[in-house]
Amino acid sequence: MLPQKNIKILDANIILRFLMKDNAEMAAEAIEIIKENNVLVTMEVAAEVVFVMQKVYKATRKDIHHMIMCFVNISNVEVSDYLVLSKGLEIFRDNNLDFVDCILCAYNLCRGYEVCTFDVKLGKLIDNFNKK
Repeated sequence: MLPQKNIKILDANIILRFLMKDNAEMAAEAIEIIKENNVLVTMEVAAEVVFVMQKVYKATRKDIHHMIMCFVNISNVEVSDYLVLSKGLEIFRDNNLDFVDCILCAYNLCRGYEVCTFDVKLGKLIDNFNKK
């Protein structure tokens, strides 16, 4: 499969500079990249962004949800699976689970994928969602 020529994949650092604006020069460059291109956010990069926002910047789950959802709703920003990411962020905002576990739960809810896990907390959450 040939790559799509007009889409650029963003790494976590570009997204973090865009969101956090903690380095003026890099933030300006990130803004320009995002403004001037069709860009793609993969689930792996989203997970890294959430981790850094939570652990390094000490952002709340609510703020992380809000900031990333605002970002991925910019017209030229695409997400590898918007439905799963948005549901995963919602689950992350409302529960005390790691973000990756929230994404796994979202894959179950949005795509019907069975999640095999030894994680009791994740299993219970999936069961609770599926009982609704």
